[in-house]
Amino acid sequence: MVDALNIFAALLTVGFGLFGFVAPRYTAAALDLAPQGSNMGLSEMRASVGGLFVVAGAAALWLDAPLGYAMIGFAFAGAAAGRVVSLILDAPPRGKVLLFGGIEAALAIWLIAANI
Repeated sequence: MVDALNIFAALLTVGFGLFGFVAPRYTAAALDLAPQGSNMGLSEMRASVGGLFVVAGAAALWLDAPLGYAMIGFAFAGAAAGRVVSLILDAPPRGKVLLFGGIEAALAIWLIAANI
């Protein structure tokens, strides 16, 4: 059961990353980050929201080791922590932050607890 959920979480990570990697304009719009005056934002989408997660998920699948899956969990924990800080300091759209942050937190909790 742990192996199946690890694989599912890694594939979900790759899937989320593919949105940023292949469709950065769509991802930017969904995250309220549409580029303004420069296409550097699209580059950032492909890199940090896309390629980073595609390769992290793929690497965990390739390594097929508990620490590989845990490392994805730590990455999601960092993302969820950033959303909490943003809720306190930035007043972003609460619904989106809670949805995305909830998914990140759930993945972080599972991947870390099941693999450490």
